[in-house]
Amino acid sequence: MRALVTGVAGFVGSHLAEALVRGGHEVVGIDRFSDYYDPAIKETNVAALATSPRFRLERVDIAEAPLAPLLDGVSHVFHCAAQAGVRASWGNEFERYARDNLLATQRLLEASRRASLARFLYASSSSVYGNARALPVTEEAPAEPISPYGITKLAAERLGFLYHAAYGVPFVSLRLFTVYGPRQRPDMAFHRFLTALSVGRPLEVYGDGRQTRDFTYVADAVGAFLAAAARDAVVGETINVAGGTRIALGDAIEVAGEVVGRKPEIRTLPKGRGDAEHTDASIEKARRLLGFAPLTGLREGLTQQLLWIRSQGGGVRVEG
Repeated sequence: MRALVTGVAGFVGSHLAEALVRGGHEVVGIDRFSDYYDPAIKETNVAALATSPRFRLERVDIAEAPLAPLLDGVSHVFHCAAQAGVRASWGNEFERYARDNLLATQRLLEASRRASLARFLYASSSSVYGNARALPVTEEAPAEPISPYGITKLAAERLGFLYHAAYGVPFVSLRLFTVYGPRQRPDMAFHRFLTALSVGRPLEVYGDGRQTRDFTYVADAVGAFLAAAARDAVVGETINVAGGTRIALGDAIEVAGEVVGRKPEIRTLPKGRGDAEHTDASIEKARRLLGFAPLTGLREGLTQQLLWIRSQGGGVRVEG
């Protein structure tokens, strides 16, 4: 496999690229190192990759750069690049989301239709479901996003299926449910919670904590991508990728507190606009088509994330 991984310096993208390199594949990684969070974190994410002769980093913007040369000889595209964040996607910021999530994806699909690809794998999001009418949500459920971010992820997904129908681009959409683990973005909940718990600060929680989530450990998400890359039957499919268990946010915070060894002190904030009340995925299709089975439970996953935070100099515990 010769793979192109977009968003390679990000959370999921860097783990995916490392797994591909470990598997003996060649990887071209694309990232523009945006300033949505500290680009120095992204530099650290790809530092080990940069030492491999099977990896090449291209610091380019998909929304602007010539893409055909980057696809030369590529067999698999893993499209992880996106402007993330539900609550930040409202108002004037929407222009960035439309550009990075929709326009960039259309340009990559347009270039891909002229390439000889075996697979185009798109990192979609559970945000496309919004407040699902029934749980666990299956891939056949109505896609009704409740945030501008979710709108852009769904629109990009549908563009992919359009290019599949019109030009035969071998498109697959993996809808990821709340991925966590080492290298999670600093604005995401578990990174904030584990860091705050470690240094003895109150946890800022949007809403009353009774909202539920289906959390997915990053290595399990990567495993789903690798499985989808190797199976022809997935082309043209949408597939949920999730941890397989649903837990209330308040209960998840209690687990985080046990992992750190400190009782959580919670500061409640108003519920964020665009936040779904509950997420819970049916992963039967992933089991059937990918042989997918989540391997990492929440406690183990949070332990690994905490170890990573501390290895990066964060979360120095304060006694008392």
